[in-house]
Amino acid sequence: MCKVLKVSSSGYYYWCKHPVSIRQLKQAQLLDDIRQVHTQSESRYGSPRIADELRERGVKVSRNRVARLMRKAAIRSIMYKKYRVQTTDSSHSYPVAKNLLNREFMADKPGQKWVSDITYIPTGEGWLYLTTVLDLADRKVIGWALSDGLKAADTSIAAWHMALKNRNIEGKLLFHSDRGVQYACTEFRDQLRGLPVVQSMSRKGNCWDNAVAESFFKTFKSELVNHTDFPTRAAARLATFEYIEGWYNRRRRHSSLNYQTPAQQESYFYTSQMAA
Repeated sequence: MCKVLKVSSSGYYYWCKHPVSIRQLKQAQLLDDIRQVHTQSESRYGSPRIADELRERGVKVSRNRVARLMRKAAIRSIMYKKYRVQTTDSSHSYPVAKNLLNREFMADKPGQKWVSDITYIPTGEGWLYLTTVLDLADRKVIGWALSDGLKAADTSIAAWHMALKNRNIEGKLLFHSDRGVQYACTEFRDQLRGLPVVQSMSRKGNCWDNAVAESFFKTFKSELVNHTDFPTRAAARLATFEYIEGWYNRRRRHSSLNYQTPAQQESYFYTSQMAA
């Protein structure tokens, strides 16, 4: 038997005398479940999100236990690189709006408060610029645009148009951004004219007035850009589309949403609205 199994006789007899306990079997199964969720998240999830995902699948487990098993098995999230905040050019002569948002990053329902910003993606062909619009109610990216340059038509205006197609304005909308020329210029302000929209801008040099938009970019960079070399702008465009529409909006659990996804939170709002 030992020769067939290619094990030592002492090891075989030890196994016979010390069979694997039910607890060990359950722990091994849990570790397999953890690895599966970790792999499905493309190594983006840490213990809190993995634990919440497992509980939604019917597995009774605490975050502490998941964290303990992950440490023991050397399973870690790729979310570890520091993010350096980058701001758009605010050296212009256009009028600047007051900071009406005032770091009030909560909204009662979708369509009340939107935040927007622009970031940079390096590729083998040069920079690609990503502009996003997020709704503070469910943290969903409701509008976004990718461009080779920083013209307002290709950045802030393009993302704004997508946001309007994807979501209705409820009452009066507060639209917040930094002081970048793409948001302060006449071309962008013309897009808001005639709509129930009030513009708000961060204070000079204070990127944390737009913390939610910056937080999305931190996550985007940490989970995708910092770990990927894009040979072309086309490759970066495809990866960004898959990240925003396939992962972030629909599947990624958000700590500020009690570890629900933006899609789940959006569904909750509209289900509650229909029941009212």
